Amino acid sequence: MSRINQAIQESIEVKQSILADGELTAHIQKAADIIIDSLRRDGKIHFCGNGGSAADAQHLAAELSGRFYFDRPPLNAEALHCNTSYLTAVGNDYGYEHIFARLLRGTGHRGDVLVGISTSGNSANILRAYEVCREMGITTISLTGATGGKMRELSDLLINVPSTDTPRIQESHIMAGHIICELVEAAFFGKQ
Repeated sequence: MSRINQAIQESIEVKQSILADGELTAHIQKAADIIIDSLRRDGKIHFCGNGGSAADAQHLAAELSGRFYFDRPPLNAEALHCNTSYLTAVGNDYGYEHIFARLLRGTGHRGDVLVGISTSGNSANILRAYEVCREMGITTISLTGATGGKMRELSDLLINVPSTDTPRIQESHIMAGHIICELVEAAFFGKQ
């Protein structure tokens, strides 16, 4: 088997494990329900991650605030890392671990949701943000790898992909995120 075929097979196997795990698929539905409830109450959906997970966070925020399957009004969603002047200033002046927490203190409100994406579940800047979320009444949803890392204990809802392989975890994060976006869009605008 070529490495290409092997990588595809590995990706399929992780997704089949998710499909076979009723608790995990229920958590994907619960994540959509939490986001729907927040948006119905005029909440905002914040996303955060680092590296490839930052790209995934921005991607999923855009699916909600832009469009997913069809043209419709925007939903209130944003990735926390999109202002590079802010990131570099706060990273320099306060420390990189404070970048998301500080921004949430300025833009977050009780009833909002933060979706934290980390393959390890141990990103210090997301953990700090979760502590702020607890203080502020912001619900946290985690997309992680198999163990959930330290985010397991701090998040309100954990979607932990059953893998320790970073690329396979990230592929499954986008799959779960797309399903959540589809469910959210359908709840507000029906299926078109």
